[in-house]
Amino acid sequence: MRVILTKRALVFGITLLVIGILLGGGSAYWYAAHKEAARDRSAAAAAQQASAKSNDMPGMDMSGMQGMDMSNSQDKEKTAGSEQKSGNMPGMDMSNMPGMGQSSSSSGNNSGGQMAGMDMQGMQNMAPGTVVLDAATQQKIGVTYTTVRRARLQRTIDTVGLIQMDEEKISRVHVKVAGWINQVYLNYVGKLVKKGQPLFTLYSPDLVSTEEEYLIARKGQEYLAKTPYTDVSAGADSLLSATRDRLRLWDISDDQIHSLESSGKAQHDMTLYSPIDGFVMTRNAYEQTYVTPETDLYDIADLSTIWVYVDIFEYEAPFVHVGQTAQMQLSYQPGKTWRGKVTYVYPTLDPKTRTIKVRLEFPNPGYELKPDMYADVKLNIEYGTQTLVPSDAVLNSGTRQVVFIAKPNGYFEPREIKIGEQFDGQTVVLAGLNPGEKIVSSGNFLIDSESRLGAAMQQMMASMPGMDMGKKK
Repeated sequence: MRVILTKRALVFGITLLVIGILLGGGSAYWYAAHKEAARDRSAAAAAQQASAKSNDMPGMDMSGMQGMDMSNSQDKEKTAGSEQKSGNMPGMDMSNMPGMGQSSSSSGNNSGGQMAGMDMQGMQNMAPGTVVLDAATQQKIGVTYTTVRRARLQRTIDTVGLIQMDEEKISRVHVKVAGWINQVYLNYVGKLVKKGQPLFTLYSPDLVSTEEEYLIARKGQEYLAKTPYTDVSAGADSLLSATRDRLRLWDISDDQIHSLESSGKAQHDMTLYSPIDGFVMTRNAYEQTYVTPETDLYDIADLSTIWVYVDIFEYEAPFVHVGQTAQMQLSYQPGKTWRGKVTYVYPTLDPKTRTIKVRLEFPNPGYELKPDMYADVKLNIEYGTQTLVPSDAVLNSGTRQVVFIAKPNGYFEPREIKIGEQFDGQTVVLAGLNPGEKIVSSGNFLIDSESRLGAAMQQMMASMPGMDMGKKK
């Protein structure tokens, strides 16, 4: 019994729902048809009124067309009929259209720099995309100005340098004759030596034999100098000169040769001296050691000047050249600056880091700069005198760069420019601007949007034949 009642209730409910849908649809259809008929009557009346007025009007006032729906085919036919009855229409007067007024000063409700209130006749002589904004609107969107200027431009490249010895001031000490080291005067690494300071003494049998030969040749030259035979005396002079040259080739100084002549006796040990002022970097000279000309006994480096190696990126390479000035500072000595210059730019590029190695030279009179130190280096790049604008003033789309010229009475004219280097908030202008011109430095994005809209409107109006934007008939 309960199941039967439930089925009857369900059928009754579905029936009521269908009836309600049918009634609602009918009501909606009647309301739409009634509204469509009313709109047709209104459109027909408006078309008849416009047709009646068109016989006496040389230009058609479009101000009453705001809000008219032109999509209905019946409206189009009635409007076409009224246009055929209108007589002469030499041009459509757009002066009464909303937002296309004749004077920007007469429009009191200009909002946000929109097209409303713009003097279209006054902008005919302006560049396409020119925008006019009143003072209140400029303040609202934060418009500021700057002046194009000419200034001396200098750029600084910041990099890290590695201090090394000056390779041109490193001396390696070798003997030119084999022998044994008897006494060492320079016996530890890092010691500062002066040029001519003794390093060690060397006993060489070959050297002693040559000294004895020299003494014999000297005595023979003195004895044969008095002979009347010139060939004999000349041979004695030649032998003495050859022996002396051999001693000099073995690094025997003239003072040592004079000492040998004065004593008349061959010296058992020969003393070798430091060739330069500098620090001992390596030492292989030890007492009672047999050495040959191939033995590297000392490396002495003059650190009065040092080299600094820095890496620069490949796009910075065109601006770095030999003779360019540089400054260097150490992190643990703030406030102190060393000044040097670029001495060499290496011809190869590191493929991993995409950098180029540059060598700089700095004076080091107090020996404060030591090899293998790291330092902060600044390279100064001179660009000469250039035309500069703030980088924020340039709108860069990638294919073109534009700035806005601030004209009198709130006019802003877009101008395409050509730019060069950009750094430190400044952009070099290669063409398109002259020094002294006033340009927009901020708020230019909003002005650019208005400029694009205005240019599109002007282009659209210019492409429509028969539309007079400037004069009222």
